Amino acid sequence: MLDTLFGPPDQWPRQDLIGFSEEFDPGTALMAYRCGVFPMPLAEGLFDGEMGWWSPMERAQLPLDEVRITRSLRQSAKRYTTTVDTAFLEVLDACADPSRPGGWIDQRIQTAFTALHHVGYVHSVETWDSEGRLVGGLYGVHQNGMFAGESMFHDPRRGRDASKVALLRLVAELRRIGVELLDVQWLTPHLESMGAHTVPRDSYLGWLGEHLAKPHNNAWSAPEKSRMSGTALLSMMEDG
Repeated sequence: MLDTLFGPPDQWPRQDLIGFSEEFDPGTALMAYRCGVFPMPLAEGLFDGEMGWWSPMERAQLPLDEVRITRSLRQSAKRYTTTVDTAFLEVLDACADPSRPGGWIDQRIQTAFTALHHVGYVHSVETWDSEGRLVGGLYGVHQNGMFAGESMFHDPRRGRDASKVALLRLVAELRRIGVELLDVQWLTPHLESMGAHTVPRDSYLGWLGEHLAKPHNNAWSAPEKSRMSGTALLSMMEDG
């Protein structure tokens, strides 16, 4: 059953932005995901930059058993290694780089998600090149049978497909711990190329309620033991 921090979903505005607030803290953010809502700051000058609360009318998700691995992505994956939760702050900083087109992660988001990482609800996946440089990654929120992907990045010079490889590692990790719902918020060509598609908001909320009723298995790979070659990752994906 969904939590009701934002009231009954059938009374929400029929648009992606369902509300905004001055108040924002880690606990509110965590509860919002249980309602099918996520935070994203409004643009400066719009309502004084208050926190926006979003629940897209067409919600993007990536079915874990429908992930597409193209030939080029397979070749790229072999060049990298991936880890879990070994460089969360570096991933968050890269995702929050203000020079990125469409950058939206502000200090409020960084502070809240860092706190949630420390208590085990937010996780990162990192992609490294052969010289040990961080060239891609992602982070998101895990609760019960749901993972909400928040942001991903890649180094445009050294990290071709590095964010996609991080997403493959995330899928492998979620399969291993029994999480089945991977929410990716809005559909992008990048995500669509890997098998993501949209569903109506009402359908997503129904599935979310079912997956939140499942046990919370936080047995993510231990950071110090999480390093995996691209070849091993591809083999794991095929076995899954």
